[in-house]
Amino acid sequence: MARTTEEKAQDYTAMGHSVDLITAVIAGSQMADDEATDRQDCVDRNVEHLELMVAKDDWGSEDMTAVNAAVTAGKGYTA
Repeated sequence: MARTTEEKAQDYTAMGHSVDLITAVIAGSQMADDEATDRQDCVDRNVEHLELMVAKDDWGSEDMTAVNAAVTAGKGYTA
């Protein structure tokens, strides 16, 4: 079933939240007091989410530059 324009907008917003979280965990501004395994799990889960979402074939003109950068950074991250 095809996503509506509203659903795509919501998904894109959620992807932005994942980008922000991955970036913040890597920078040490979020989850700094959490265990390394928890930080790693958070980054890995969010990278997986972004990969699943960016692979959808019904995107329009949405800019995936930050998403792709966060995926790359997240894959290179070791807590």
